[in-house]
Amino acid sequence: MKRRELLQTAALSVFGAGLPIASSWAQDRFAKYKGQTLVMSIPSHPHYDAMVKLLPEFTKQTGIKVEVDRLAVPRMKDKQLLEMAKSQGDYDLVCYVVMWKGEYVKKNLIREIEPFFKNAALADPAYDMKDIVPGYLENLGLVGGWRGYLAGPTAKLYGLPYGAETSILAYRRDIFEKHKLKAPETYYELQKLLPQIKEKEGIGALTSRGQAGHQCVHAWLLHLNPMGGKVFDVAWRPRFNDEAGVRALKFLKDVVDTGPVGIPGYGQGEMMTAFLQGQAAMYLDATVIFGPVKDPARSKIDGKVSYARHPKGSKYASQTGGLGLAIPKNAKNADAAFLLMQWLTSKEQDKAVCRLGGGPTRMSTLQDVDLIRQYPEYIILRDQLRDADPDWRPIIAEWDEINIQALGVAISEALTGKKTPEEALNGMVPKVTDIMKRGGYIKA
Repeated sequence: MKRRELLQTAALSVFGAGLPIASSWAQDRFAKYKGQTLVMSIPSHPHYDAMVKLLPEFTKQTGIKVEVDRLAVPRMKDKQLLEMAKSQGDYDLVCYVVMWKGEYVKKNLIREIEPFFKNAALADPAYDMKDIVPGYLENLGLVGGWRGYLAGPTAKLYGLPYGAETSILAYRRDIFEKHKLKAPETYYELQKLLPQIKEKEGIGALTSRGQAGHQCVHAWLLHLNPMGGKVFDVAWRPRFNDEAGVRALKFLKDVVDTGPVGIPGYGQGEMMTAFLQGQAAMYLDATVIFGPVKDPARSKIDGKVSYARHPKGSKYASQTGGLGLAIPKNAKNADAAFLLMQWLTSKEQDKAVCRLGGGPTRMSTLQDVDLIRQYPEYIILRDQLRDADPDWRPIIAEWDEINIQALGVAISEALTGKKTPEEALNGMVPKVTDIMKRGGYIKA
């Protein structure tokens, strides 16, 4: 079966014939849980900043109270692992970053979602799973299918996308018009623009993440996939040091050399701020940028930004990733947590969070006329999603170790000039191979 057909099959197993029939009990599904208090683990992130503003309405409608524990992403994971390892933890609902899903499932820390949706006392028959962007659902929600993290006959749903992202190019329309430049359609055109903008305008050409660990790996992957590269071959042997991998890292080094000062220390927040404050003419990263560009408290460039498709390398490919919601195995209030998860990811609330600056998860949101007036870039995003690659990175349980302790070290060494791109990537092949042997992917 083709991957799209496999994904449809996985979705239909939950949302086809198994859908609960509407009943008076289903209509009053919240009554049993009125007065309960849910504790939710969330990151400091623009989408969840918007989400928090919706919670009073959830409590008003349901009588269920919600407390949030908001932390920076690395600290959030550490605390989630601590809480979910207890016999009963403090968290009823957790936000996770896409690359944690395999690890959380392998460690038996989060619940399958299908049983909740098959429970007529909990599930909303109008939920419409097939309206969720398919690539987001696969990338963030499914575990156990092809390669362990994509769609397939054995895939199961462990979470729902919420704060999902794909990559897109944002650029300063005023600067491009001033110098009679056009938005780059290919990496060849993008690379030519880097020194031109730096020389003509005196600001960084393209902002980027570059901080050691996950952040610089994310930046490298943005270019690796369009350039035809992958981290592993089909037999799980490292191929990240091949021609495509080196070319992507050399390009990223060019971005550092022509970008705003400080990229080797930039995380996602600093990278975005550089663009929002006028220190860079272009941004190529997650669609989370849409809301902050329009926020006068954060942005000096509202009204000066246009968007374009992620440029083509040897092919078109764009990021899928971002954030999702899961219910811990040891959650005290699992049913009420599901009701909150279902409510937040519903059609109505997906639109509501976007009106407040969050990111869309549903196709109906991307087609909403009023939201397109607020965010005309949704038209570009709909096209961009056709290029989104759910296999943008290998979301295996060992990925975080590889991401942070191996590739995150090598790429940082190249960006700071300690090693050449070839030396940096070649030097990590033995370490990554050992991790894959330990995990049983490569037989010793």
